[in-house]
Amino acid sequence: MTQLTQVTPDLLKRLDRAFNPRTVAVVGDKRAMGYLWLNCMKTFEGKVYSVQVDPNEIPGIEAMGIPNYKSLTEIPDDIDYAVCAVPRPVAARIIADCIAKEVGAVALFTSGFAETETEDGIAAQEQITQMARDSGLLLIGPNCMGIYNRRLGVRHSSDQPTGDAGNVGFISQSGTHCINFSLVGAVRGVKCSKTVSFGNAVVLDAPDYIEYFANDPETEVIAMYVEGTRDGRRFFRVLRETARRKPVVVWKGGVTAAGSRAVYSHTASLATSPAIWDAAMRQAGVVQTDNLDETIDAVNALVYAKPTTGRRMGLVAMTGGQSVVITDAFERAGLEVPLLTASSYEKLASFFNIIGGSYRNPLDAGGTIGMGFVPGNLQKLLDILEEDENVDAIAMEVGASFIARRLRENPAMLDQMVATLAAHRERSAKPFIAIAHPGHVEDVMADIRSKLVERGIAVFGSFDAAALALARAIGYWRTRQGLY
Repeated sequence: MTQLTQVTPDLLKRLDRAFNPRTVAVVGDKRAMGYLWLNCMKTFEGKVYSVQVDPNEIPGIEAMGIPNYKSLTEIPDDIDYAVCAVPRPVAARIIADCIAKEVGAVALFTSGFAETETEDGIAAQEQITQMARDSGLLLIGPNCMGIYNRRLGVRHSSDQPTGDAGNVGFISQSGTHCINFSLVGAVRGVKCSKTVSFGNAVVLDAPDYIEYFANDPETEVIAMYVEGTRDGRRFFRVLRETARRKPVVVWKGGVTAAGSRAVYSHTASLATSPAIWDAAMRQAGVVQTDNLDETIDAVNALVYAKPTTGRRMGLVAMTGGQSVVITDAFERAGLEVPLLTASSYEKLASFFNIIGGSYRNPLDAGGTIGMGFVPGNLQKLLDILEEDENVDAIAMEVGASFIARRLRENPAMLDQMVATLAAHRERSAKPFIAIAHPGHVEDVMADIRSKLVERGIAVFGSFDAAALALARAIGYWRTRQGLY
């Protein structure tokens, strides 16, 4: 078994240098790749250098305004972070240059190592691993996309947003999942502080990055996609210790027999029995998810819904049929939909439009707040649920089709609704989430979701997704408080 790095204060400092670089070098970028890496670094706030020996490639690089050198060792600045995109036979030579240059960390984009299960690939991986270990070089990968820092503009996809800080760290053995989490997440309200795609993990493994994010002041929630780990005991220990400080969401790849075979050919990771994995994750106190959408949803609930250990829901739907479905969704997820207090029913009776609606729980509120949006009625409903001692958290359907038609006819109504919900979320002590379904008026629905996200409201595309995400968040806070 490969001996992996143990995180020390010195290593955390060195990782911080890599995740927050002042200088970046891109080695081996080519026109055939669309100068992928150099274009990604256009948004980087620090200095960018290129290393390329092919005379046919150099003019295109220099035309981008990026200084090119024939070797890393020729660059006049210290290099905090390097991306290596050279063919496998050249990789060891570049690693040697990184060592000589005392590069802070290098992400080896190059693949074709142990994941190929060939003698040449395994031997090449062993060679670069030993070189990095002997010298103390921080090697990310191989077979990875490396680091993304939203605030500094260090990217591994030219579509990734930059310029402002985020608060969610993402750790991934898959480059695709790493990119998709940052892109899809951004549309749905998740702003990444930093992410790392670490591939074959020959020197730095998931526990190293978990410990780094656990100590990173920018990162409030940690999510990850993992296929396996070389040191299961350490992985479990680090997860458990971190989850006591910050929410951790774990998406495991390769949980089926066929999936576990695919895992090895992807990142050369060994599969773990699903039962053993599930038990370990529950003991660690993390949130488990099964795909990208669930991971983003769980993160959104943890970031935007205020913490609670209570399971009792106050629900607001827009029609009678939806009241039934929303109740089933939240009860299926392990939450409760109780009756409200007598005091709440007295308050509701004073203004609730009973024609075509109900004010039990869920509140079938379409007739009261939907048709024409009676001013103040939405606020009254939210205040009643906020004060009700039988309610621990609130979820509201905001995207019913007939409401969407009204909002299209009167855009000011949408702004009023969003402002009311945002103000409630801000002052409420209880978690609040919204549901905006896709539908035949998708342009309006998309506008609703966008405006809610801008105001820091967790919004989900279905009752089931909302219920599952909130149940997972509540489960995390309950475990952290020792209630399981």
